[in-house]
Amino acid sequence: MFMESTELRRKMTGIRHRAIEGIHVGDEFSVSRTFTEQDAIQFADISRDYNPVHLDDRFAKAKKFKGRVCHGLLVGSMLTEIGGQTGVLASHMDFVFKKPVYFGDTITCRWTFTEIDAGCRAKAEVEFRNQDEIVVLTASVKGIIPGNRERAILKSMVEEGDPTNKLSRKQ
Repeated sequence: MFMESTELRRKMTGIRHRAIEGIHVGDEFSVSRTFTEQDAIQFADISRDYNPVHLDDRFAKAKKFKGRVCHGLLVGSMLTEIGGQTGVLASHMDFVFKKPVYFGDTITCRWTFTEIDAGCRAKAEVEFRNQDEIVVLTASVKGIIPGNRERAILKSMVEEGDPTNKLSRKQ
């Protein structure tokens, strides 16, 4: 299970507040996470992806990796943190996996809205960099951002303590 910190909760709450104010072209959101062996094991159990490149050092090294690698979609799922906090309903995601992510790597996911039309349909570009600033993954996302009605509901939810959002709760 991913560790939740006070700083992470503040950041997520800030993202939620920005969504309530309204999302605009050029808006950028980012989150960071350090991936662990336990994350990969849990993701394997949820996804049923037991590819040995994620779970067996010998197999990973035979594939020319320096060790076991995180599931690409586990790393890619970081963008859903941002989508979830902003209330974006995704309709399309296109990933390009560029470099492996190893256990212990810290990845920063940066999401930038590039287009928004009058019907709240949006496009975004997402870049994932490791602790060495190397791009490990990119993605293009299409979806629907919250309109006025949904933003009003998000505002009410936050005023009620955002009960469905575990990232907003105090430990």
